Amino acid sequence: MAELGELVGVLKAAGEGTRLRLLALLADGDHSVKDLTEILKQSQPRVSRHLKLLADAGLVERNAEGAWAYYGLSQNGHGAALAQWLIGRIDPADAERRRDRERQDAVRAVQQEQAAEYFAKVAGSWDLLRRLHVPEEAVEAAVVKALAGQDIDLLVDLGTGTGRMLEVLAGSYRRGIGIDSSREMLSVARARLSSAGIGHAQVRLGDIADLDVSVGAADVVVIHQVLHYFDDPGRMLAQARRLLKPGGQMLIVDFAPHDLEFLRTDHAHRRLGLSDAQMQAWASAAGLAVRDERSFPSDTGQEGLTVCLWRLVDQT
Repeated sequence: MAELGELVGVLKAAGEGTRLRLLALLADGDHSVKDLTEILKQSQPRVSRHLKLLADAGLVERNAEGAWAYYGLSQNGHGAALAQWLIGRIDPADAERRRDRERQDAVRAVQQEQAAEYFAKVAGSWDLLRRLHVPEEAVEAAVVKALAGQDIDLLVDLGTGTGRMLEVLAGSYRRGIGIDSSREMLSVARARLSSAGIGHAQVRLGDIADLDVSVGAADVVVIHQVLHYFDDPGRMLAQARRLLKPGGQMLIVDFAPHDLEFLRTDHAHRRLGLSDAQMQAWASAAGLAVRDERSFPSDTGQEGLTVCLWRLVDQT
């Protein structure tokens, strides 16, 4: 239960027309201040002031990203519950709400076009995986199956890239956070999540080699095709372990050992695959245990890559 003074403060913050419009827009996904000024047709200082009041009241969350900041609805606390209650009572046919949504759609269309242009520039990496016949569909189906029927409040996707895992697993979690160090990739991820109508996942700029544990205590951490970019995957696992709740689990997808040296010289891979023995040792050192492992060979035999899926469980 909230104290009377705290509740009055939250109600005052929410009880204003522009701030209600902001809450409704953020229910559709994260936005920057620049996005919101374009949608609301108000000045940047005015929008920032409204957002600060909402953030101070615990109704929205602010996530810094370099010189920019992205805002989203709070996921926990009295403010989060009140925001959801208010948004659920806004008439979607309201004329002002319809205009805001039309402008929001226009802003996102521009963002998706920019993301598509960037994706076209880096598409070689994805084309490479197709040439090597990596069994992506089978792996994704196995990842979904591994989490089926579980109660997952928070899922964190490290090295989220284009946000594909957040999209694939959207039906498995109540809240998802993707972290990546590439602003360009995060633009692609935001466009992808928006296009898919996934409003309960957010992406943030961050260094996954030096994680900020304030992200939250996660039920599940996903590390998909990331560890081979690190000289010391064991250190990365130990970092990721700090995000897990007691008894939480990790899903790791990566290549089995291979001898395709050009992936190191031309595509920045630091490790030419990861073995089961290595994973067992790294997991044990991080306070984790390998519970399951599955392999997915390519359909080209020795010419392609085998992908492995490991499920690690916290032992505390």
